[in-house]
Amino acid sequence: MKQKNFFKYLLYGILIVYAVLTLYPFIWAFTASFKPLKEIVSGDLSFIPKEFTTDAYAYIFGRSSLFSQWFVNSVIISVIGTTVNIFLNTMAGYALARLSFPGRQRIFYGLLAMMMVPSQVLLIPNYLILVNLGLLDSFGALIIPAAINIGNIFMMRQFFVSFPRDIEEAASIDGLGRFQTFFKIVMPLAMPSIATQAVFTFMGFWNEFMKPMLYISTPTRYTLTLGLQTFQAKDGGVRWDHTMAASIITIIPIIAIYLIFNKYFLKGIRMDGEK
Repeated sequence: MKQKNFFKYLLYGILIVYAVLTLYPFIWAFTASFKPLKEIVSGDLSFIPKEFTTDAYAYIFGRSSLFSQWFVNSVIISVIGTTVNIFLNTMAGYALARLSFPGRQRIFYGLLAMMMVPSQVLLIPNYLILVNLGLLDSFGALIIPAAINIGNIFMMRQFFVSFPRDIEEAASIDGLGRFQTFFKIVMPLAMPSIATQAVFTFMGFWNEFMKPMLYISTPTRYTLTLGLQTFQAKDGGVRWDHTMAASIITIIPIIAIYLIFNKYFLKGIRMDGEK
């Protein structure tokens, strides 16, 4: 019994240390956003600012008007991209799990094989396709190539494989067609898996840096991740005060999305683990 308690407290101790190491950089970045640049570069690692100031936030939201535009751009791209992914990935997963059509298994195995292809390999082919389609330097360049996610299709397919057929049969008896059954019955009941998909997909769009850097060239169309780079290249140096303030604002939507979908997200992970 004592040995069991020892390992229990040891595990708690390790988790606490890990939590502190994880939270320390975030807390320091938050407090640093209220410090003047000279205090940040002085090497002082204290949390409490010696000279409290909101100049960094006043700059990014006032004198730097493009930051607000970058924020809106990221919201538009992430929301539209996530919504499109949810519908296409969920419908594709449902089709692979429930519908019978020629080549279904081959398509499924082909998708599994494509999961092994690194996304970086597709950057240049996607770039050439976008050039020919005239979509370069537009939001479509970031949304359309990422309109589906094979990993999420696989996840949704595995969910629907174990989805009770009795529910769909009851809906069919009540006179619902395939599409009505899917949108009115199946999708609401698949909300835990959809929420899990939504959180990861939104984070993927929101944190994407490589694709905006390659596909977007007009400053007014920058995303937040690309716009943050401009704070680090002004006047030949890094404006850490502006960068810290912008980074904190960038994190807020991700936290909000997680809090909104937290209940469904945890339920989805639990269900996947039970399967």
